[in-house]
Amino acid sequence: MGLDNVAVVWPRTGRFYDPVAPAEFVDFAEVADSPDTEAPTAALAGHIANSGTVRATAYTELVDLLLGLDGVLYATDAAAEDEDPVIDPDGCAWIAGGLERFVDSHAADGAVVTFASVAEVLRKALADGRLAESQLRWLDSRLEALREAGGGDPQWSFPLSELRVLARFYRRCADRGFAVYADS
Repeated sequence: MGLDNVAVVWPRTGRFYDPVAPAEFVDFAEVADSPDTEAPTAALAGHIANSGTVRATAYTELVDLLLGLDGVLYATDAAAEDEDPVIDPDGCAWIAGGLERFVDSHAADGAVVTFASVAEVLRKALADGRLAESQLRWLDSRLEALREAGGGDPQWSFPLSELRVLARFYRRCADRGFAVYADS
Protein backbone atom coordinates (compact mmCIF):
# COMPACT_ATOMS: atom_id res chain seq x y z
CA MET A 1 0.00 0.00 0.00
CA GLY A 2 1.21 3.49 -0.77
CA LEU A 3 0.35 7.03 0.12
CA ASP A 4 -3.00 8.49 -0.89
CA ASN A 5 -3.79 12.20 -0.63
CA VAL A 6 -7.53 12.39 -0.07
CA ALA A 7 -9.47 15.65 -0.41
CA VAL A 8 -11.40 16.20 2.83
CA VAL A 9 -13.76 18.80 4.24
CA TRP A 10 -11.94 21.46 6.26
CA PRO A 11 -12.10 21.90 9.16
CA ARG A 12 -13.17 18.55 10.44
CA THR A 13 -16.26 18.08 12.48
CA GLY A 14 -16.21 15.41 15.10
CA ARG A 15 -13.44 12.81 15.27
CA PHE A 16 -12.93 12.19 11.57
CA TYR A 17 -12.49 14.11 8.35
CA ASP A 18 -15.27 13.74 5.80
CA PRO A 19 -14.04 12.99 2.27
CA VAL A 20 -15.00 15.52 -0.37
CA ALA A 21 -17.52 14.18 -2.87
CA PRO A 22 -15.83 13.14 -6.12
CA ALA A 23 -18.32 15.39 -7.93
CA GLU A 24 -16.08 18.31 -6.90
CA PHE A 25 -13.46 16.86 -9.28
CA VAL A 26 -15.71 15.59 -12.07
CA ASP A 27 -14.17 17.98 -14.61
CA PHE A 28 -10.88 16.08 -14.34
CA ALA A 29 -12.63 13.36 -16.35
CA GLU A 30 -12.46 15.64 -19.40
CA VAL A 31 -8.66 15.42 -19.26
CA ALA A 32 -8.82 11.68 -18.71
CA ASP A 33 -11.18 11.12 -21.63
CA SER A 34 -9.35 13.31 -24.15
CA PRO A 35 -7.72 11.20 -26.88
CA ASP A 36 -4.69 13.52 -26.85
CA THR A 37 -3.94 12.91 -23.17
CA GLU A 38 -0.95 10.73 -22.39
CA ALA A 39 -1.79 7.50 -20.54
CA PRO A 40 -0.19 8.41 -17.15
CA THR A 41 -1.91 11.80 -17.18
CA ALA A 42 -5.24 10.23 -18.10
CA ALA A 43 -4.87 7.66 -15.33
CA LEU A 44 -4.19 10.34 -12.72
CA ALA A 45 -6.99 12.62 -13.93
CA GLY A 46 -9.44 9.71 -14.08
CA HIS A 47 -8.57 8.56 -10.57
CA ILE A 48 -9.03 12.09 -9.22
CA ALA A 49 -12.37 12.44 -11.04
CA ASN A 50 -13.63 9.15 -9.62
CA SER A 51 -12.35 9.44 -6.06
CA GLY A 52 -11.14 12.95 -5.16
CA THR A 53 -7.83 11.26 -4.33
CA VAL A 54 -4.25 11.29 -5.62
CA ARG A 55 -2.11 8.18 -5.30
CA ALA A 56 0.83 10.28 -4.14
CA THR A 57 3.58 7.70 -3.60
CA ALA A 58 5.19 8.26 -7.01
CA TYR A 59 5.42 12.02 -6.47
CA THR A 60 6.79 12.24 -2.92
CA GLU A 61 10.52 12.55 -3.72
CA LEU A 62 9.90 14.97 -6.56
CA VAL A 63 7.59 17.23 -4.54
CA ASP A 64 9.97 17.18 -1.57
CA LEU A 65 12.84 18.20 -3.85
CA LEU A 66 10.85 20.95 -5.56
CA LEU A 67 9.57 22.42 -2.31
CA GLY A 68 12.75 21.90 -0.27
CA LEU A 69 11.21 19.93 2.60
CA ASP A 70 10.81 16.30 3.53
CA GLY A 71 7.48 14.53 3.82
CA VAL A 72 5.38 17.27 2.22
CA LEU A 73 2.72 14.93 0.81
CA TYR A 74 2.83 12.85 3.98
CA ALA A 75 1.93 16.01 5.94
CA THR A 76 4.62 15.13 8.48
CA ASP A 77 4.76 18.61 10.00
CA ALA A 78 1.02 18.64 10.46
CA ALA A 79 1.14 15.19 12.02
CA ALA A 80 3.59 16.40 14.67
CA GLU A 81 1.58 19.53 15.44
CA ASP A 82 -2.00 18.36 15.12
CA GLU A 83 -1.73 14.59 15.45
CA ASP A 84 -3.45 14.35 12.07
CA PRO A 85 -1.55 14.07 8.79
CA VAL A 86 -3.49 16.84 7.06
CA ILE A 87 -2.45 19.51 4.59
CA ASP A 88 -4.70 22.52 5.19
CA PRO A 89 -6.00 24.69 2.32
CA ASP A 90 -3.07 27.13 2.67
CA GLY A 91 -0.65 24.19 2.44
CA CYS A 92 -2.48 22.97 -0.65
CA ALA A 93 -2.04 26.43 -2.20
CA TRP A 94 1.68 26.34 -1.39
CA ILE A 95 2.08 22.88 -2.98
CA ALA A 96 0.04 23.90 -6.03
CA GLY A 97 2.04 27.10 -6.45
CA GLY A 98 5.36 25.27 -6.31
CA LEU A 99 4.21 22.68 -8.82
CA GLU A 100 2.74 25.33 -11.12
CA ARG A 101 5.96 27.35 -11.13
CA PHE A 102 7.97 24.21 -11.81
CA VAL A 103 5.70 23.13 -14.69
CA ASP A 104 5.94 26.60 -16.23
CA SER A 105 9.73 26.62 -15.85
CA HIS A 106 10.11 23.10 -17.21
CA ALA A 107 8.08 23.73 -20.37
CA ALA A 108 11.17 25.08 -22.16
CA ASP A 109 13.09 21.89 -21.26
CA GLY A 110 10.62 19.48 -22.80
CA ALA A 111 7.45 17.55 -22.11
CA VAL A 112 9.05 14.76 -20.06
CA VAL A 113 10.17 15.33 -16.47
CA THR A 114 13.20 13.29 -15.42
CA PHE A 115 15.64 13.53 -12.54
CA ALA A 116 18.15 15.22 -14.86
CA SER A 117 15.62 17.73 -16.18
CA VAL A 118 14.45 18.58 -12.66
CA ALA A 119 18.06 19.22 -11.63
CA GLU A 120 18.57 21.46 -14.66
CA VAL A 121 15.41 23.50 -14.05
CA LEU A 122 16.22 23.94 -10.36
CA ARG A 123 19.81 24.94 -11.11
CA LYS A 124 18.58 27.61 -13.53
CA ALA A 125 16.10 28.90 -10.96
CA LEU A 126 18.70 29.11 -8.19
CA ALA A 127 21.58 30.47 -10.27
CA ASP A 128 20.28 34.04 -10.25
CA GLY A 129 19.26 34.11 -6.58
CA ARG A 130 20.78 36.22 -3.83
CA LEU A 131 22.49 33.27 -2.22
CA ALA A 132 23.11 31.29 -5.39
CA GLU A 133 26.27 29.50 -4.25
CA SER A 134 24.84 28.22 -0.99
CA GLN A 135 21.53 27.31 -2.60
CA LEU A 136 23.27 25.41 -5.39
CA ARG A 137 25.35 23.52 -2.80
CA TRP A 138 22.13 22.69 -0.96
CA LEU A 139 20.57 21.49 -4.23
CA ASP A 140 23.59 19.34 -5.06
CA SER A 141 23.43 17.70 -1.63
CA ARG A 142 19.69 17.03 -2.05
CA LEU A 143 20.25 15.56 -5.51
CA GLU A 144 23.10 13.38 -4.26
CA ALA A 145 20.95 12.06 -1.41
CA LEU A 146 18.31 10.97 -3.94
CA ARG A 147 20.71 9.03 -6.13
CA GLU A 148 20.54 5.25 -6.02
CA ALA A 149 23.16 3.20 -4.15
CA GLY A 150 25.33 2.79 -7.26
CA GLY A 151 25.22 6.53 -7.94
CA GLY A 152 22.56 6.32 -10.63
CA ASP A 153 19.73 8.76 -11.04
CA PRO A 154 16.25 7.86 -9.77
CA GLN A 155 14.10 6.62 -12.63
CA TRP A 156 11.58 9.44 -12.63
CA SER A 157 9.73 9.95 -15.85
CA PHE A 158 6.55 11.96 -15.77
CA PRO A 159 4.78 13.67 -18.62
CA LEU A 160 4.71 17.38 -17.81
CA SER A 161 0.94 17.20 -18.27
CA GLU A 162 0.72 14.72 -15.38
CA LEU A 163 2.37 17.21 -13.03
CA ARG A 164 0.03 19.90 -14.33
CA VAL A 165 -2.93 17.70 -13.29
CA LEU A 166 -1.30 17.06 -9.92
CA ALA A 167 -0.91 20.81 -9.37
CA ARG A 168 -4.51 21.32 -10.43
CA PHE A 169 -5.70 18.86 -7.74
CA TYR A 170 -3.98 20.83 -4.97
CA ARG A 171 -5.12 24.15 -6.49
CA ARG A 172 -8.71 22.90 -6.52
CA CYS A 173 -8.42 21.93 -2.86
CA ALA A 174 -6.96 25.34 -1.97
CA ASP A 175 -9.51 27.32 -3.99
CA ARG A 176 -12.50 25.48 -2.56
CA GLY A 177 -11.22 25.37 1.02
CA PHE A 178 -10.58 21.62 1.14
CA ALA A 179 -7.78 19.99 3.03
CA VAL A 180 -5.85 16.87 2.03
CA TYR A 181 -5.57 13.90 4.35
CA ALA A 182 -2.41 11.85 3.93
CA ASP A 183 -3.56 8.24 4.17
CA SER A 184 -0.77 5.68 4.12
